[in-house]
Amino acid sequence: MGKKRDEERFINVVQAFRHDLYKTAYAFLKSEEAALEAVQEVTFRAFKKRKQLRETQYTKTWLIRIMINYCQDVLRKNARFVQTVYEDNDREADFSEQLLLDWAIQELDSKEQTLIFLKYFHGYTYTELSHYYGVAEGTLKSRIHVCLEKLRQTLSEKGGYQNGS
Repeated sequence: MGKKRDEERFINVVQAFRHDLYKTAYAFLKSEEAALEAVQEVTFRAFKKRKQLRETQYTKTWLIRIMINYCQDVLRKNARFVQTVYEDNDREADFSEQLLLDWAIQELDSKEQTLIFLKYFHGYTYTELSHYYGVAEGTLKSRIHVCLEKLRQTLSEKGGYQNGS
């Protein structure tokens, strides 16, 4: 009975993070259908590997990491540009800016993309991320700064980032 209770508890924990998993999948895959499929697959994979989770306070980070790896695998397998679909056609400026930002993020390497997603799309703190990556906070802040500078450079080359305009 203890094993069944542990399984139920794990499933409940994963359910609590389904929205975060979906947001991550959608950010990478740009499709509601693909994101929902990714959530199902990652839930299954996490359940199978639940004994590998050592520290339960990092369950969310662990799940997001599995999701990011899954999404990167899907994108590699498809080897195609995943088109962004926006429902709000009334806001062309927002659409253009979001499209440029998505494109610029895709120009980063996978480790940099992951760092940006965890920090800015999921709101992880520097402390949480430094523990997750096993580096000092200062090192992590420096890495994020480098990623942001790369994004600024990429966007400025495409006319999407201009200081003061």
